[in-house]
Amino acid sequence: MVSARDVDTTAAANKQQQANCLAPNPGKATILALGHAFPQQLVMQDYVVEGFMRNTNCNDPELKEKLARLCKTTTVKTRYVVMSDEILKSYPELAQEGLPTMKQRLDISNKAVTQMATEASLACIKAWGGDLSAITHLVYVSSSEARFPGGDLHLARALGLSPDVRRVMLAFTGCSGGVAGLRVAKGLAESCPGARVLLATSETTVAGFRPPSPDRPYDLVGVALFGDGAGAAVVGTDPTAQERPLFELYSALQRFLPDTEKTIDGRLTEEGIKFQLGRELPHIIEAHVESFCQKLIKEHPSAAAAEGDNMLTYDKMFWAVHPGGPAILTKMEGRLGLDGGKLRASRSALRDFGNASSNTIVYVLENMVEESRQRTEAPEPEPEGGQEQCEWGLILAFGPGITLEGILARNLQARLGAN
Repeated sequence: MVSARDVDTTAAANKQQQANCLAPNPGKATILALGHAFPQQLVMQDYVVEGFMRNTNCNDPELKEKLARLCKTTTVKTRYVVMSDEILKSYPELAQEGLPTMKQRLDISNKAVTQMATEASLACIKAWGGDLSAITHLVYVSSSEARFPGGDLHLARALGLSPDVRRVMLAFTGCSGGVAGLRVAKGLAESCPGARVLLATSETTVAGFRPPSPDRPYDLVGVALFGDGAGAAVVGTDPTAQERPLFELYSALQRFLPDTEKTIDGRLTEEGIKFQLGRELPHIIEAHVESFCQKLIKEHPSAAAAEGDNMLTYDKMFWAVHPGGPAILTKMEGRLGLDGGKLRASRSALRDFGNASSNTIVYVLENMVEESRQRTEAPEPEPEGGQEQCEWGLILAFGPGITLEGILARNLQARLGAN
Protein backbone atom coordinates (compact mmCIF):
# COMPACT_ATOMS: atom_id res chain seq x y z
CA MET A 1 0.00 0.00 0.00
CA VAL A 2 1.03 3.62 -0.54
CA SER A 3 1.90 5.34 2.74
CA ALA A 4 0.53 8.72 3.86
CA ARG A 5 4.03 10.16 3.64
CA ASP A 6 4.32 9.02 0.01
CA VAL A 7 0.97 10.65 -0.78
CA ASP A 8 1.93 13.94 0.87
CA THR A 9 5.32 14.06 -0.80
CA THR A 10 3.92 13.24 -4.23
CA ALA A 11 1.07 15.74 -3.86
CA ALA A 12 3.46 18.55 -2.92
CA ALA A 13 5.70 17.77 -5.90
CA ASN A 14 2.72 17.62 -8.24
CA LYS A 15 1.40 21.00 -7.09
CA GLN A 16 4.77 22.59 -7.74
CA GLN A 17 5.03 21.04 -11.21
CA GLN A 18 1.45 21.85 -12.23
CA ALA A 19 2.31 25.55 -12.45
CA ASN A 20 4.51 24.81 -15.46
CA CYS A 21 2.08 22.38 -17.13
CA LEU A 22 -0.63 22.86 -19.72
CA ALA A 23 -4.19 22.49 -18.48
CA PRO A 24 -6.23 19.51 -19.73
CA ASN A 25 -9.62 19.99 -21.33
CA PRO A 26 -12.53 19.28 -18.95
CA GLY A 27 -13.93 15.80 -19.35
CA LYS A 28 -11.02 14.54 -21.44
CA ALA A 29 -9.05 11.52 -20.24
CA THR A 30 -5.50 12.14 -19.08
CA ILE A 31 -2.61 9.88 -18.16
CA LEU A 32 -1.98 10.72 -14.51
CA ALA A 33 1.00 8.44 -13.89
CA LEU A 34 3.16 5.78 -15.53
CA GLY A 35 5.07 2.81 -14.14
CA HIS A 36 7.08 -0.20 -15.25
CA ALA A 37 8.63 -3.43 -14.01
CA PHE A 38 11.05 -6.00 -15.42
CA PRO A 39 12.16 -9.53 -14.64
CA GLN A 40 15.55 -9.93 -12.98
CA GLN A 41 17.33 -11.42 -15.99
CA LEU A 42 19.12 -8.61 -17.88
CA VAL A 43 20.46 -9.69 -21.27
CA MET A 44 23.24 -7.78 -23.01
CA GLN A 45 22.80 -8.01 -26.76
CA ASP A 46 26.51 -8.72 -27.27
CA TYR A 47 26.09 -12.03 -25.42
CA VAL A 48 22.77 -13.17 -26.91
CA VAL A 49 24.21 -15.33 -29.68
CA GLU A 50 26.57 -17.42 -27.56
CA GLY A 51 24.05 -17.80 -24.76
CA PHE A 52 21.14 -18.80 -26.99
CA MET A 53 23.14 -21.29 -29.04
CA ARG A 54 24.53 -22.84 -25.86
CA ASN A 55 21.14 -23.05 -24.11
CA THR A 56 19.53 -24.74 -27.11
CA ASN A 57 22.51 -27.02 -27.89
CA CYS A 58 22.68 -25.70 -31.44
CA ASN A 59 25.95 -25.93 -33.38
CA ASP A 60 24.71 -24.79 -36.80
CA PRO A 61 27.23 -22.16 -38.01
CA GLU A 62 24.83 -20.67 -40.55
CA LEU A 63 22.11 -20.10 -37.96
CA LYS A 64 24.67 -18.66 -35.57
CA GLU A 65 25.93 -16.25 -38.19
CA LYS A 66 22.38 -15.21 -39.13
CA LEU A 67 21.47 -14.57 -35.49
CA ALA A 68 24.63 -12.51 -35.00
CA ARG A 69 23.70 -10.38 -38.01
CA LEU A 70 20.14 -9.88 -36.76
CA CYS A 71 21.33 -8.90 -33.28
CA LYS A 72 23.31 -6.06 -34.82
CA THR A 73 20.58 -4.78 -37.14
CA THR A 74 17.90 -4.59 -34.42
CA THR A 75 19.80 -1.73 -32.66
CA VAL A 76 18.86 -3.37 -29.32
CA LYS A 77 21.55 -3.11 -26.63
CA THR A 78 19.84 -4.56 -23.57
CA ARG A 79 16.68 -6.48 -22.74
CA TYR A 80 15.02 -8.14 -19.78
CA VAL A 81 13.71 -11.70 -20.04
CA VAL A 82 11.95 -14.16 -17.76
CA MET A 83 13.77 -17.15 -19.26
CA SER A 84 16.87 -18.06 -17.26
CA ASP A 85 19.39 -20.82 -16.69
CA GLU A 86 17.44 -21.81 -13.58
CA ILE A 87 14.23 -22.29 -15.57
CA LEU A 88 16.02 -24.32 -18.24
CA LYS A 89 17.54 -26.55 -15.55
CA SER A 90 14.08 -27.16 -14.11
CA TYR A 91 12.47 -27.58 -17.55
CA PRO A 92 15.16 -28.87 -19.95
CA GLU A 93 12.43 -29.98 -22.35
CA LEU A 94 11.83 -26.31 -23.29
CA ALA A 95 15.11 -26.31 -25.22
CA GLN A 96 14.29 -29.51 -27.13
CA GLU A 97 12.55 -29.74 -30.47
CA GLY A 98 9.09 -31.24 -30.87
CA LEU A 99 8.12 -31.92 -27.24
CA PRO A 100 4.66 -30.99 -25.87
CA THR A 101 5.58 -28.24 -23.42
CA MET A 102 2.70 -25.78 -23.49
CA LYS A 103 1.59 -26.66 -19.96
CA GLN A 104 5.05 -25.94 -18.57
CA ARG A 105 5.32 -22.71 -20.53
CA LEU A 106 1.96 -21.45 -19.30
CA ASP A 107 2.78 -22.35 -15.72
CA ILE A 108 5.88 -20.14 -15.97
CA SER A 109 4.27 -17.36 -18.01
CA ASN A 110 1.05 -17.03 -15.99
CA LYS A 111 2.98 -16.55 -12.76
CA ALA A 112 5.54 -14.20 -14.31
CA VAL A 113 3.11 -11.83 -16.02
CA THR A 114 1.03 -11.43 -12.85
CA GLN A 115 4.12 -10.69 -10.78
CA MET A 116 5.47 -8.12 -13.27
CA ALA A 117 2.06 -6.49 -13.73
CA THR A 118 1.69 -6.20 -9.96
CA GLU A 119 5.09 -4.56 -9.58
CA ALA A 120 4.47 -2.14 -12.45
CA SER A 121 1.03 -1.23 -11.09
CA LEU A 122 2.38 -0.53 -7.60
CA ALA A 123 5.15 1.65 -9.07
CA CYS A 124 2.52 3.54 -11.05
CA ILE A 125 0.24 3.98 -8.05
CA LYS A 126 3.15 5.36 -6.05
CA ALA A 127 3.99 7.84 -8.81
CA TRP A 128 0.32 8.85 -8.99
CA GLY A 129 0.14 9.50 -5.25
CA GLY A 130 -3.36 8.12 -4.83
CA ASP A 131 -4.57 4.98 -3.12
CA LEU A 132 -5.48 1.61 -4.58
CA SER A 133 -8.96 1.99 -3.07
CA ALA A 134 -9.58 4.86 -5.53
CA ILE A 135 -9.13 2.59 -8.56
CA THR A 136 -12.57 2.00 -10.07
CA HIS A 137 -11.61 0.14 -13.26
CA LEU A 138 -8.84 -2.24 -14.31
CA VAL A 139 -7.77 -2.77 -17.93
CA TYR A 140 -5.30 -5.62 -18.30
CA VAL A 141 -3.41 -6.40 -21.51
CA SER A 142 -1.36 -9.53 -22.24
CA SER A 143 -0.61 -11.84 -25.14
CA SER A 144 1.53 -14.09 -22.95
CA GLU A 145 -1.00 -16.11 -20.95
CA ALA A 146 -4.00 -18.37 -21.46
CA ARG A 147 -6.18 -19.28 -18.47
CA PHE A 148 -9.49 -18.54 -16.83
CA PRO A 149 -10.27 -16.76 -14.75
CA GLY A 150 -8.02 -14.45 -16.70
CA GLY A 151 -5.04 -12.41 -15.66
CA ASP A 152 -7.24 -9.41 -14.92
CA LEU A 153 -8.71 -11.19 -11.91
CA HIS A 154 -5.34 -12.52 -10.77
CA LEU A 155 -3.91 -9.00 -10.93
CA ALA A 156 -6.87 -7.47 -9.08
CA ARG A 157 -6.44 -10.02 -6.29
CA ALA A 158 -2.66 -9.53 -6.13
CA LEU A 159 -3.11 -5.76 -5.79
CA GLY A 160 -5.91 -6.07 -3.25
CA LEU A 161 -8.35 -4.10 -5.40
CA SER A 162 -11.98 -3.91 -4.43
CA PRO A 163 -14.09 -6.91 -5.47
CA ASP A 164 -16.31 -4.34 -7.18
CA VAL A 165 -13.55 -3.04 -9.47
CA ARG A 166 -14.75 -3.21 -13.07
CA ARG A 167 -12.33 -5.30 -15.13
CA VAL A 168 -11.54 -5.56 -18.83
CA MET A 169 -8.96 -7.89 -20.35
CA LEU A 170 -7.43 -7.50 -23.81
CA ALA A 171 -5.75 -10.74 -24.91
CA PHE A 172 -3.54 -11.48 -27.92
CA THR A 173 -3.50 -7.92 -29.20
CA GLY A 174 0.28 -8.12 -29.56
CA CYS A 175 2.28 -4.96 -30.10
CA SER A 176 -0.80 -2.77 -30.52
CA GLY A 177 -2.14 -3.80 -27.10
CA GLY A 178 -0.66 -0.94 -25.09
CA VAL A 179 -2.33 1.76 -27.19
CA ALA A 180 -5.51 -0.32 -27.40
CA GLY A 181 -5.49 -0.42 -23.61
CA LEU A 182 -5.13 3.36 -23.45
CA ARG A 183 -8.05 3.69 -25.87
CA VAL A 184 -10.25 1.47 -23.68
CA ALA A 185 -9.13 3.24 -20.50
CA LYS A 186 -9.94 6.59 -22.13
CA GLY A 187 -13.46 5.44 -22.97
CA LEU A 188 -14.07 4.16 -19.45
CA ALA A 189 -12.72 7.30 -17.78
CA GLU A 190 -14.74 9.65 -19.95
CA SER A 191 -17.97 7.69 -19.59
CA CYS A 192 -17.70 7.43 -15.81
CA PRO A 193 -16.98 10.85 -14.25
CA GLY A 194 -14.62 10.55 -11.29
CA ALA A 195 -13.33 7.14 -12.39
CA ARG A 196 -9.67 6.25 -12.01
CA VAL A 197 -8.67 3.51 -14.42
CA LEU A 198 -5.58 1.39 -13.89
CA LEU A 199 -4.11 0.07 -17.14
CA ALA A 200 -1.56 -2.74 -16.82
CA THR A 201 0.32 -4.55 -19.58
CA SER A 202 2.55 -7.57 -19.05
CA GLU A 203 4.42 -9.76 -21.52
CA THR A 204 6.97 -12.57 -21.64
CA THR A 205 8.52 -14.54 -24.50
CA VAL A 206 8.63 -17.86 -22.62
CA ALA A 207 5.87 -19.37 -24.77
CA GLY A 208 7.90 -18.75 -27.92
CA PHE A 209 11.30 -19.95 -26.69
CA ARG A 210 12.53 -22.94 -28.70
CA PRO A 211 15.68 -24.16 -30.44
CA PRO A 212 16.50 -22.65 -33.83
CA SER A 213 15.82 -24.54 -37.03
CA PRO A 214 16.80 -23.96 -40.68
CA ASP A 215 13.10 -24.51 -41.46
CA ARG A 216 12.13 -21.53 -39.26
CA PRO A 217 14.64 -18.76 -39.91
CA TYR A 218 12.10 -16.15 -38.78
CA ASP A 219 12.32 -17.52 -35.22
CA LEU A 220 15.69 -15.82 -34.93
CA VAL A 221 14.08 -12.40 -35.37
CA GLY A 222 12.28 -12.88 -32.07
CA VAL A 223 15.47 -14.02 -30.37
CA ALA A 224 17.24 -10.86 -31.52
CA LEU A 225 14.41 -8.38 -30.96
CA PHE A 226 11.85 -9.22 -28.26
CA GLY A 227 12.01 -8.55 -24.53
CA ASP A 228 9.85 -9.06 -21.43
CA GLY A 229 8.41 -6.69 -18.85
CA ALA A 230 5.31 -4.82 -17.72
CA GLY A 231 3.90 -1.31 -17.90
CA ALA A 232 1.14 0.59 -16.15
CA ALA A 233 -0.78 3.85 -16.30
CA VAL A 234 -3.47 5.57 -14.26
CA VAL A 235 -6.04 7.29 -16.47
CA GLY A 236 -8.77 9.71 -15.40
CA THR A 237 -10.54 12.95 -16.27
CA ASP A 238 -10.51 16.31 -14.49
CA PRO A 239 -7.33 15.90 -12.40
CA THR A 240 -7.39 17.10 -8.82
CA ALA A 241 -4.89 19.58 -7.42
CA GLN A 242 -2.94 16.64 -6.02
CA GLU A 243 -2.61 14.92 -9.39
CA ARG A 244 -0.12 15.66 -12.14
CA PRO A 245 -1.54 14.99 -15.63
CA LEU A 246 1.12 13.94 -18.15
CA PHE A 247 -0.79 13.48 -21.41
CA GLU A 248 -4.32 14.26 -22.52
CA LEU A 249 -5.87 11.52 -24.65
CA TYR A 250 -7.93 13.70 -26.97
CA SER A 251 -9.20 11.29 -29.63
CA ALA A 252 -8.62 7.60 -30.42
CA LEU A 253 -8.82 5.53 -33.58
CA GLN A 254 -8.46 1.85 -34.50
CA ARG A 255 -8.20 0.42 -38.01
CA PHE A 256 -7.49 -3.03 -39.43
CA LEU A 257 -6.02 -3.53 -42.89
CA PRO A 258 -7.97 -6.10 -44.93
CA ASP A 259 -6.14 -9.18 -46.22
CA THR A 260 -3.09 -8.69 -43.97
CA GLU A 261 -4.01 -11.07 -41.15
CA LYS A 262 -1.20 -13.50 -42.06
CA THR A 263 1.52 -10.84 -41.87
CA ILE A 264 1.74 -11.11 -38.07
CA ASP A 265 0.80 -14.70 -37.37
CA GLY A 266 0.81 -16.55 -34.05
CA ARG A 267 -0.56 -20.01 -33.25
CA LEU A 268 -0.74 -21.80 -29.90
CA THR A 269 0.49 -25.38 -30.24
CA GLU A 270 1.55 -28.16 -27.90
CA GLU A 271 5.14 -26.95 -28.38
CA GLY A 272 4.39 -23.33 -27.49
CA ILE A 273 3.43 -20.35 -29.59
CA LYS A 274 4.56 -20.40 -33.20
CA PHE A 275 5.08 -16.84 -34.27
CA GLN A 276 5.93 -15.41 -37.67
CA LEU A 277 6.50 -11.87 -38.90
CA GLY A 278 6.17 -11.26 -42.62
CA ARG A 279 9.04 -9.48 -44.34
CA GLU A 280 6.52 -7.14 -45.90
CA LEU A 281 5.38 -5.71 -42.53
CA PRO A 282 7.47 -2.48 -42.64
CA HIS A 283 6.34 -1.83 -46.22
CA ILE A 284 2.65 -2.35 -45.37
CA ILE A 285 2.90 0.06 -42.45
CA GLU A 286 4.73 2.56 -44.64
CA ALA A 287 1.97 2.38 -47.24
CA HIS A 288 -0.89 2.94 -44.76
CA VAL A 289 0.44 4.99 -41.88
CA GLU A 290 -0.01 8.43 -43.41
CA SER A 291 -3.73 8.11 -44.18
CA PHE A 292 -4.26 6.79 -40.65
CA CYS A 293 -2.35 9.71 -39.14
CA GLN A 294 -4.23 12.20 -41.29
CA LYS A 295 -7.57 10.90 -40.05
CA LEU A 296 -6.41 11.31 -36.45
CA ILE A 297 -5.08 14.81 -37.09
CA LYS A 298 -8.50 15.81 -38.44
CA GLU A 299 -9.80 15.26 -34.90
CA HIS A 300 -7.78 18.29 -33.75
CA PRO A 301 -10.25 20.87 -32.38
CA SER A 302 -9.24 23.55 -34.87
CA ALA A 303 -8.43 21.28 -37.82
CA ALA A 304 -11.20 22.62 -40.06
CA ALA A 305 -10.31 26.27 -39.53
CA ALA A 306 -6.54 25.91 -39.11
CA GLU A 307 -4.46 27.86 -41.57
CA GLY A 308 -0.84 28.89 -41.90
CA ASP A 309 1.08 28.76 -38.64
CA ASN A 310 -1.93 27.29 -36.81
CA MET A 311 -1.99 24.10 -38.91
CA LEU A 312 -1.01 20.91 -37.13
CA THR A 313 1.82 19.56 -39.28
CA TYR A 314 4.17 16.62 -38.70
CA ASP A 315 7.10 18.83 -37.69
CA LYS A 316 4.95 20.57 -35.06
CA MET A 317 3.91 17.29 -33.41
CA PHE A 318 5.46 14.81 -31.01
CA TRP A 319 5.55 11.16 -32.05
CA ALA A 320 5.22 8.37 -29.49
CA VAL A 321 5.48 5.30 -31.71
CA HIS A 322 5.70 1.66 -30.68
CA PRO A 323 9.17 0.57 -31.89
CA GLY A 324 8.28 -2.69 -33.57
CA GLY A 325 11.74 -2.70 -35.11
CA PRO A 326 14.23 -0.27 -36.65
CA ALA A 327 12.92 -0.88 -40.17
CA ILE A 328 9.40 0.21 -39.19
CA LEU A 329 10.67 3.40 -37.57
CA THR A 330 12.89 4.21 -40.55
CA LYS A 331 10.04 3.62 -43.02
CA MET A 332 7.80 5.92 -40.98
CA GLU A 333 10.43 8.66 -40.89
CA GLY A 334 10.83 8.46 -44.65
CA ARG A 335 7.11 8.34 -45.44
CA LEU A 336 6.20 11.25 -43.17
CA GLY A 337 9.39 13.24 -43.65
CA LEU A 338 10.14 13.25 -39.92
CA ASP A 339 13.29 14.74 -38.49
CA GLY A 340 15.55 12.11 -36.92
CA GLY A 341 14.90 13.45 -33.43
CA LYS A 342 11.15 12.94 -33.63
CA LEU A 343 11.37 9.21 -32.90
CA ARG A 344 14.13 9.53 -30.33
CA ALA A 345 11.96 8.29 -27.45
CA SER A 346 10.94 5.25 -29.50
CA ARG A 347 14.47 4.40 -30.57
CA SER A 348 15.70 4.76 -27.00
CA ALA A 349 13.03 2.34 -25.74
CA LEU A 350 13.98 -0.16 -28.45
CA ARG A 351 17.67 0.16 -27.56
CA ASP A 352 17.14 -0.33 -23.82
CA PHE A 353 14.28 -2.86 -23.68
CA GLY A 354 13.85 -4.37 -27.14
CA ASN A 355 10.37 -4.82 -28.55
CA ALA A 356 8.47 -5.70 -25.37
CA SER A 357 5.14 -5.99 -27.21
CA SER A 358 2.25 -4.12 -25.55
CA ASN A 359 4.48 -2.73 -22.78
CA THR A 360 6.78 -0.77 -25.03
CA ILE A 361 4.53 2.25 -25.58
CA VAL A 362 4.64 2.85 -21.81
CA TYR A 363 8.44 2.98 -21.96
CA VAL A 364 8.26 5.40 -24.90
CA LEU A 365 5.91 7.71 -23.00
CA GLU A 366 8.16 7.52 -19.94
CA ASN A 367 11.09 8.58 -22.12
CA MET A 368 9.08 11.56 -23.34
CA VAL A 369 8.20 12.58 -19.79
CA GLU A 370 11.86 12.41 -18.82
CA GLU A 371 12.88 14.44 -21.88
CA SER A 372 10.31 17.09 -20.99
CA ARG A 373 11.59 17.18 -17.41
CA GLN A 374 15.16 17.65 -18.58
CA ARG A 375 14.06 20.37 -20.98
CA THR A 376 12.20 22.20 -18.20
CA GLU A 377 15.16 22.01 -15.83
CA ALA A 378 17.76 22.95 -18.46
CA PRO A 379 19.25 26.42 -17.87
CA GLU A 380 19.17 27.13 -21.60
CA PRO A 381 16.90 25.87 -24.40
CA GLU A 382 18.14 22.85 -26.33
CA PRO A 383 18.58 22.99 -30.10
CA GLU A 384 15.54 22.26 -32.23
CA GLY A 385 14.96 18.76 -33.58
CA GLY A 386 13.53 17.04 -30.51
CA GLN A 387 9.88 16.61 -29.66
CA GLU A 388 9.69 17.94 -26.12
CA GLN A 389 8.26 21.36 -27.03
CA CYS A 390 5.37 20.02 -29.11
CA GLU A 391 2.02 20.18 -27.35
CA TRP A 392 0.07 17.99 -29.80
CA GLY A 393 1.14 14.63 -31.17
CA LEU A 394 0.26 11.04 -31.91
CA ILE A 395 0.60 7.85 -29.87
CA LEU A 396 0.80 4.95 -32.35
CA ALA A 397 1.20 1.19 -32.42
CA PHE A 398 0.77 -1.62 -34.93
CA GLY A 399 -0.24 -5.20 -34.19
CA PRO A 400 -1.86 -8.38 -35.52
CA GLY A 401 -4.56 -7.81 -38.07
CA ILE A 402 -2.67 -5.79 -39.24
CA THR A 403 -4.26 -3.43 -36.72
CA LEU A 404 -3.33 0.22 -36.38
CA GLU A 405 -4.03 1.92 -33.05
CA GLY A 406 -3.64 5.65 -32.61
CA ILE A 407 -4.42 8.44 -30.17
CA LEU A 408 -4.29 12.16 -30.85
CA ALA A 409 -2.82 13.46 -27.62
CA ARG A 410 -1.46 16.53 -25.87
CA ASN A 411 1.81 16.54 -23.97
CA LEU A 412 0.79 18.49 -20.89
CA GLN A 413 4.41 18.72 -19.76
CA ALA A 414 5.41 20.75 -22.83
CA ARG A 415 6.68 24.24 -22.12
CA LEU A 416 4.12 27.02 -22.32
CA GLY A 417 4.37 28.94 -25.55
CA ALA A 418 6.26 26.14 -27.32
CA ASN A 419 3.67 25.86 -30.09
